[in-house]
Amino acid sequence: MRLAALLFLILTAAPLRAEEVDLELLLLVDVSRSMSPEELEIQRQGYARALTSDAVAAALGRSLSGHIALAYVEWAGEHRQTVLQDWTLIAGRDDLAAFAAALLRAPSVTQSRTSIASALRFGAFLMDANAHEGLRRVIDISGDGPNNQGGLVTEARDEVLAEGITINGLPLMTRDPQGARWRLEDLDVYYSRCVIGGPGAFVVPVTEWRDFTDAVTRKLVLEIAGVWPERLFPAQTAAPYDCRIGEKIWQDNRDLFDLP
Repeated sequence: MRLAALLFLILTAAPLRAEEVDLELLLLVDVSRSMSPEELEIQRQGYARALTSDAVAAALGRSLSGHIALAYVEWAGEHRQTVLQDWTLIAGRDDLAAFAAALLRAPSVTQSRTSIASALRFGAFLMDANAHEGLRRVIDISGDGPNNQGGLVTEARDEVLAEGITINGLPLMTRDPQGARWRLEDLDVYYSRCVIGGPGAFVVPVTEWRDFTDAVTRKLVLEIAGVWPERLFPAQTAAPYDCRIGEKIWQDNRDLFDLP
């Protein structure tokens, strides 16, 4: 009888409430083959240094509750997303340090193609499936080229925005011969017109790898603090833009180099 009563209580108990945090922040990080092994290493090290910086710790301390949920995913082509660090409750320097250390322990693997659209949809799925309830939900996506696979990036963006998720961008505009034929000179404008969106969405371009850590630090501070910078690229400004440019670049190079 006691066992039956215990089972009844377990089965009829109310589901656990999601843990409330100031922010759910998902870092979506590009590892497509247009990036060299050296660049991948700079990128991973840059995120680790930014997360353990005094500025990020101070921003966390100034947030409403001092708690955020953080996850880190590497992405490339369609269906090529790897959860490097799943959702983690961050409440101070020790948590930030542990998260950064986990990133540095994981191996770097580059993959083919660039599907910002698939990365955004995957990010929205991860947010809906986690055990946290954020006052704000933000996807922070970095990349060194435009979308060239997985459907229209604008459709994916709009789907994500409809779920109340803000998208910020970190376009990597460094000059590397390895990815020269895929390069988009105005990638920052592409991100502002075609990728980011939501309340206060912004873009922080990176033009030199030496500035990468500082750019990531600045971006994390703004996102954790919930500050909307006025001088950075705003979301979806008025001028028209061809958001299919990445698919066109891929098709032109596919014909030229007989790519699959």
